[in-house]
Amino acid sequence: MTSYAAAGVDIEAGDRAVELMKTRVARSRRPEVLDDASGFAGLFDASAFLRYKRPLLATSTDGVGTKVMLAQRLGKHDTIGIDLVGMVVDDLVVCGAEPLFMTDYIACGKVVPERIADIVGGVAEGCRLAGCALVGGETAEHPGAMGPDEYDLAGAGTGVVEASEMLGPHRVTPGDIVLGLASSGIHSNGYSLVRHIVATAGLDLEQDVPELGRTLGEELLEPTRVYSLDCLALARETEVHAMAHITGGGLAANLARSLPPTADALLDRDSWTPPPIFQVLAGHGGVPQEEMDRTFNLGVGMCAIVSEADADRALALLEERNVPAWVLGQIVPGTGRAVFR
Repeated sequence: MTSYAAAGVDIEAGDRAVELMKTRVARSRRPEVLDDASGFAGLFDASAFLRYKRPLLATSTDGVGTKVMLAQRLGKHDTIGIDLVGMVVDDLVVCGAEPLFMTDYIACGKVVPERIADIVGGVAEGCRLAGCALVGGETAEHPGAMGPDEYDLAGAGTGVVEASEMLGPHRVTPGDIVLGLASSGIHSNGYSLVRHIVATAGLDLEQDVPELGRTLGEELLEPTRVYSLDCLALARETEVHAMAHITGGGLAANLARSLPPTADALLDRDSWTPPPIFQVLAGHGGVPQEEMDRTFNLGVGMCAIVSEADADRALALLEERNVPAWVLGQIVPGTGRAVFR
């Protein structure tokens, strides 16, 4: 007899996954979250917006790219959700928006309840780190379209910012200081090149790498640093003019997006040393510096452009919050480019 289960979709496994993830999702809850008895939608009490004069909603969506393939290969699924949150909420915070809530979407070849619960648990932990709520999501089983151990995930987030406090290029002027906020590693960009290097160089993900102090696989799955609460504190307590989330395209290209057409960011390459993983990849892959620059964050996960007068105070605040940061460069008259000197 033909059934949905015979076609490869296990409804009971999906229900079991939901039960397993409930406790973890609850850790990301905010007071504004309301329960929808039907479970079809996530509810958020917007009356909190009444304290704003002109609230602007900000939204962002993203995934984690082919980093999921390494998670699948290594059988470690509890941190990839943190990567997803970092990619979404730290785009929101660039304009000064406070992330409020997220939803996620997981497509998989087969629902393995414990695996799905691990993935969603990572998303919930990322939301907790970001100060936002995971208000809902969807898990879809796609037998035939994906292998039983394959999955992909994406998410969308919403935030809010007071219109008069929005950050961006319009605030940036020559004399401002560019701060670099350290990444936790590769984050979630450039993994197609990473996987290519691993494959062509015959690297063993389970092997200890002396330069890294752990296995290559552990290093490559290091979750993305979630900056949103740190960036919001920085904007609240110091004079921040703009921020830039350093993702695909590298440092210069992403920072240039936060510059006005009348100014350049002059960056000092000697101001920091990229984490060892980038030297490992460049060496084994024979990747030239120019290609590394435009593919990876090279150890800079976020930039904050602050007033010169507040640069020291901003660095002190970040140190208090255990975010390694340094003076990366300065804003000078120019044409909207970020360049290394």
